[in-house]
This record gives sequence, C-alpha cells and structure tokens, in this order.
Amino acid sequence: MALPRADAAGAWTLGDLTVNRMGLGAMRLTGSGAFHDGTPSDRDRAVAVLRRAVHELGVNHIDTAAFYFSSLRSANELIGRALAPYPEDLVIATKVWPGRDPSGEWWWARPDQLRGQVEENIRQLGREHLDVVNLRVPPSRRNGSVAEHFGALAELRDAGLVRHLGLSNATAGQLAEARAVAPVVCVQNAYGIGAAEPGDRALLRLCGESGIAFVPFFAIAGERREAGAGGTEGEAVRAVARAHGATPAQVRLAWTLRQGPHVLAIPGTGDPDHLVENVAAGALRLTDEEMARLDSPEAGAGAAAARSGAGRAPAPAEASHPGEEGDR
Repeated sequence: MALPRADAAGAWTLGDLTVNRMGLGAMRLTGSGAFHDGTPSDRDRAVAVLRRAVHELGVNHIDTAAFYFSSLRSANELIGRALAPYPEDLVIATKVWPGRDPSGEWWWARPDQLRGQVEENIRQLGREHLDVVNLRVPPSRRNGSVAEHFGALAELRDAGLVRHLGLSNATAGQLAEARAVAPVVCVQNAYGIGAAEPGDRALLRLCGESGIAFVPFFAIAGERREAGAGGTEGEAVRAVARAHGATPAQVRLAWTLRQGPHVLAIPGTGDPDHLVENVAAGALRLTDEEMARLDSPEAGAGAAAARSGAGRAPAPAEASHPGEEGDR
C-alpha cells in the first residue's frame, strides 16, 4: 500500500519559500507530555519519525522552538540529528520571546535578548540562518504592543540571521502593527473545531486576503491544548469520521485545511503510525454539507466536554508555559 504524501494537501508560499500545507509540529518529539511533563521520548524513534516525515512522506515544513525540550531530549537537536545535511526544500520555522532555563523554568525575553534566542536556535539546528521566526506573544500582551520586539526581529532579518518573520498567539491589531515594521509571512494561533471564536475566524480571513499563511496549532487537541487529543468527541466529528473510514483526528485536520488555501497544518506526534495518519488527512476531502455540520454547535460538544473533563491542561500563563501545537 502506497504511503500518503504531504503534497496531497496542496502548497503555499511563505515569502519565497514554498511548503506543502501538511507539515509537522516538533513539540511531541521530546516526550510523552508537553515540555517537562511525562517521560522523555525514545531518541531513535523520534529520529525515525522525522526521517519518515521528510524522506518518505514529503513533509517539507517543520515547526519547532528551542524551548521544546524534556529532561533528556531537545526537539531542535533531534531535528539536526535526523535531517542534517538538510534537504534544500525543507523549511524550518521556530519561535522566540518565551524561553526556558536549564531547569525548565519559563522566562520572557526583552527585545535586546531576542538575538540570543535566535542564535540559540541556529546553533541547535546547525544552520547558518533561520527560515522563519515567529514572535510568540505572551498571554499578558494579548492586547499590548509588539512593535519593539518585532522591530528587534526585523533588525535580525536585515542582518541575515532570519529570512522571514511571523507572529504567534497574535491579534489582528498586533498583525497590523507588525506589518508596519516588516513583512509578515504567517500567523500561528490556536484554532480548531469547536474552539474558534468570531475574532479568530476574522483573523483567518484577514490573513487570506493579505496573502499571509494562517497556521493553527491545537487543530486536533482543541481545548485540551497541551494535554493532547482526548477520547471525547462530538457526534458530528464521529459521524463524519465514520462516513470516510477515518479517525476523528483526520477529520479535524481535513476541516482545518478546508478553511482556506492559505491555511497550513502542523500536527505534532512522536508516533510513526500517527504520523502516517496525519499526513493521510491531507487527501481527505470533506463535502460542503459535512463542513456545515462540523461548524455547527453540535461539533463543539467534544470540546466542551474536554474543557470540563479530568486531565485537561491548565490555561497557559506567563508563569507556566505559553502553549503551542503538538496534537498527538
């Protein structure tokens, strides 16, 4: 049986870099839980996932960060070990502003500290520059200015350390503020079935109208966020999955990609079988009727259950962690 290919989902251009719309998030490569939670991953298995994604399934867009590490594993170092020397078409996106010290405690960089974070990613990945760097906005700055920090990144872009810039966890106002400083090629925000607010949908549309990629994280996990995909799903998701002989996670990814040609998916996993399932979702085509059902309140039932259920990860806070993609 032929393996699925990431290009089945189509492609998009980040500045001058073309990527398949089905990519890979690196957070889940480091352990059974996000960041310092759970047990460290098996190194060989994580390396095998990366090599299979890129060399066998055609994934050419990986999202990572220097703060993706567990007690024994670093996502960036796993990527370098698995894939260097890197294929010419591989685009690696990372993010800065949050950081973690060696003990795992979170801290948030001043504008003058962003160069150190960029250089840390460059060293860990073994690259001469970074393809895409997203400025990850802290929860406390959701209504604040990003101009000073984004301006510092723009200077690093001018210096040749960064090729393209993006935003993460940002608002429409912050996107406008950043674009007045330098071009923005992507916006990474939480977005998924049953977890999309009107403002989120408006920002997604704005990105499409502006030629900017919209890159949802927690597309599978939804409101469970760092806790990962749960066993509770609304009937709408389960019914559509049954109709296609697919998993609920695949339906969620297919729904994500149907949001627009500028929408990219970066599901995270450290499991080779889940990786194949995720990439296969790029070829799953949902009907208009199925999309309408998935957009109905019924589809949010699973998310509501996850919000009230045991094992849900706490809401992200500056004192804990910023929250990122990594659905499986």
